[in-house]
Amino acid sequence: MKLPVDQAYKTYADRVFAAAFSVCRNREDAEDVTQDVFMKYQTAAQDYADETHLRAWLLRVALNRAKDLRTSFRYKNTVPWEEYMEELEFTQPADGDLFRAVMELPEKYRVPIHLFYYEDYSVKETAALLRRSEGTIKSQLNRGRKLLKSKLLEEWNDDE
Repeated sequence: MKLPVDQAYKTYADRVFAAAFSVCRNREDAEDVTQDVFMKYQTAAQDYADETHLRAWLLRVALNRAKDLRTSFRYKNTVPWEEYMEELEFTQPADGDLFRAVMELPEKYRVPIHLFYYEDYSVKETAALLRRSEGTIKSQLNRGRKLLKSKLLEEWNDDE
C-alpha cells in the first residue's frame, strides 16, 4: 500500500511536523524536516503493510532527520522555540503552559512523551520507533511526567 504523496501529506503532515518540532524545537527546521520527509516518501520504492506502518515510517524518518539537523552547524544559529510560542494559539491557557513545560524537558523525556500522549502510540510502539527497550520508555515516561508535574506545580505556586 502506498498513498499518493498529496494524500499522505494531507493526512500526516501535521503529525510529522509535531514530531520534528519536538526534536528541533524550531518551526522553520520542523517545516524543513516535514518537506524532506515527504520528498523521501515520494522517491521511496517501499510498499507499506497498512496505514499504521506508513505513519510509523513517516515519524521515524522525521525523528531521524530532525536529529541529523540538530547536529548541524546551522542548527546552532537558529531562532529559539520560545519565540515560536508567541505565534501559537491555545484554546485554554493551561494548554500553553503544558506545551511550554513539555518543550522544556530534556529530549530523552520530551520525545517519548510527545509520541505517547500526542501521537497516541503505545509504550511498545514508542519503543520500536525510538529503538529503545520498553522498560527504558516506561522509565522515561515516568521521569518525564514527574518533571512535568513538579514544573507545573512550581509555576502554579508562583502564580499565587
